[in-house]
Amino acid sequence: MKNYTKIKDISNLSETIKDAILLKMNPFEFQDLGKHKTLVMLFFNSSLRTRLSTEKAAKNLGMEVMILNVNDAWNLEFGDGTIMNMDKSEHIKEAAQVISQYADVIAVRAFPTLQDKAKDESEYVLNSFQKYATVPVINMESATAHPLQALADAITITELTEKVKPKVVLSWAPHPKALPQAVANSFVEMMQRMEVDFTITHPEGYELNEAITKDTPINYNQEEALKDADFVYVKNWSSYKDYGKVLNQDENWMMTKAKLGKAKFMHCLPVRRNVVVEDAVLDSEQSVVIQQANNRTYAALVVLKQILEKL
Repeated sequence: MKNYTKIKDISNLSETIKDAILLKMNPFEFQDLGKHKTLVMLFFNSSLRTRLSTEKAAKNLGMEVMILNVNDAWNLEFGDGTIMNMDKSEHIKEAAQVISQYADVIAVRAFPTLQDKAKDESEYVLNSFQKYATVPVINMESATAHPLQALADAITITELTEKVKPKVVLSWAPHPKALPQAVANSFVEMMQRMEVDFTITHPEGYELNEAITKDTPINYNQEEALKDADFVYVKNWSSYKDYGKVLNQDENWMMTKAKLGKAKFMHCLPVRRNVVVEDAVLDSEQSVVIQQANNRTYAALVVLKQILEKL
């Protein structure tokens, strides 16, 4: 693996998941692999699980870690041919090359604007680092994708499934704020590569990018979609077609014990209790959100391991 910016960067998914689960049993097995190597983590947006789990994974491999909250330090310019006489004092062309001299791997977290679809889909922050950096780049959530989270989700389902082909449902839920489609996008792409019976359910108007969902079944009837599910992944996202807008806050889409049935409940966290999901679900043994969060470390660990092995 040279970079990990999208799901497709995983060449063998089943082997990667298996390797991650083995690493979970002995997380310090490769503690010398990253010796004298440095991971630089760049945060254009805040983070809890991604920041801590990725740093922990790097340190388990013996790496040094440096963290920079980019927007607190300076505003980078990404445009070509720009006359930089305003508030931006450094261009990505220099910044990426300079950081590459300090890092063996660069990890970037940069959210979308949710205002300019074309700009967000260009992934100008992540792609600029890939273009100008001279070291591998990892996506810690970008405008359209969160591949580290999706890998952790795949690990979780693999660990917990009791079936050869479990039924997995991605269900939209209400939220007071407009949220990105990144987590949902990557979860869809990951499930399309796994041996699962996969369905998406959401109100009309919340269709994700058709280039991502492809021929994945979409059911606008939540309770019908949830029938006999083994895993239910609940996540809010704003409208893709009416980009970044909150079109529906129907409380009836909140996940409840009655709707969940016997399925395992999944969510990337953070989650708004009694808005996205009721307490009775989150506090039940059916909730695997803490295990998911723990698996973020091993998703990052297996990705870093594969990258380091290619350096």
